[in-house]
Amino acid sequence: MEKTPLERYVPPAKPSLVGLSRPALAQALGSIGVPERQLDMRVSQIWHWLYVRGAQHFEAMSSVSKDLRAILAANFTLARPQIAAEQISVDGTRKWLLRLPGEHAGENPHEVECVYIPEADRGTLCLSTQVGCTLNCSFCHTGTQRLVRNLTAGEIVGQVLLARDRLGDWPGAKISEGASVPSDGGRLVSNVVMMGMGEPLYNFEAVRDALLIVADGDGISISKRRITLSTSGVVPNIARCGTEIGVMLAVSLHAVRDELRDVLVPLNRKYPIRDLLAACRAYPGLSNARRITFEYVMLEDVNDSLADAKALVRLLAGIPAKINLIPFNPWPGSRYKCSDWDRIERFSEVVFNAGYASPVRTPRGRDILAACGQLKSATEKLSARERLALRAMAMTD
Repeated sequence: MEKTPLERYVPPAKPSLVGLSRPALAQALGSIGVPERQLDMRVSQIWHWLYVRGAQHFEAMSSVSKDLRAILAANFTLARPQIAAEQISVDGTRKWLLRLPGEHAGENPHEVECVYIPEADRGTLCLSTQVGCTLNCSFCHTGTQRLVRNLTAGEIVGQVLLARDRLGDWPGAKISEGASVPSDGGRLVSNVVMMGMGEPLYNFEAVRDALLIVADGDGISISKRRITLSTSGVVPNIARCGTEIGVMLAVSLHAVRDELRDVLVPLNRKYPIRDLLAACRAYPGLSNARRITFEYVMLEDVNDSLADAKALVRLLAGIPAKINLIPFNPWPGSRYKCSDWDRIERFSEVVFNAGYASPVRTPRGRDILAACGQLKSATEKLSARERLALRAMAMTD
């Protein structure tokens, strides 16, 4: 059901300042001799350069003294993940295979995938929280991977910085060729979803610390109402998500009966539907303005009958909710098929008539295996030469 991590994170000799909380950043600066009376000022300066200006090197921090910049460079980095490969879908979706900095940057690097989905009114970044995945959801391509380790807060925040670097989404930066600018002229990365590789609530502390930085009003400043954390149902940490992070919650439900959900989402054997929905009803701050999104992948002749739709409505009674119906994205070796469109529409009509918003999620990035449940990179099978070529293309486009 759940996998044991194969490795633990080993910090590099020269750590990155990306992802440190303000107190941790102050402690790091104090360790290199910054006087205590200057710590608040220096933390604010570096925070601004990192998360407002997008500085990639200490030399760019012109408001910091030259001597301190040299000391910082001798002891720390501003490293974020590196692009090992980039794929761009015909619909504009971008998938990056990201190589994590640190001790595994050699022959067997740790890598995750991150996806950027542009739309007319927003740009959504889908982040990973683990190298591999904790769970074995039977319909999910990512779930077939081994679990290597949890990501650090810095590696999660680093995905946001890397995406903004690549897209040219910093003040004064040149927008990347081909990038879609939102209709309101705002930032390219306006929304974040924790729906990439891994189960966020099994890496709670790092995810919490990262998202508090992403939402910080003096930094990246993405509203908590524009950040959604998706869980397969780690019940003990759902309440903590509401109280300690305060972001929007999405739940990968996918079935209305325990015997089926046990197969689709094996975590259900530990936290069955009744316990999961009780935790949802008690989610801190839950209201009609702050609804829980229930994700429901449409699988032909598995969970897509009208009886299933009616049972879903009964299950969610009393929970302020939106139900995302997700057409299944086929992947090599999967035993499932996507429900036909007429059946999806009939299912949606039942849910809608019961008073729930029931949008059918438009599949994005199917041609590059970037769609929901597909994050298991084909690049892992490429030769070293092919991988280098993909990386070179990504960095020179």
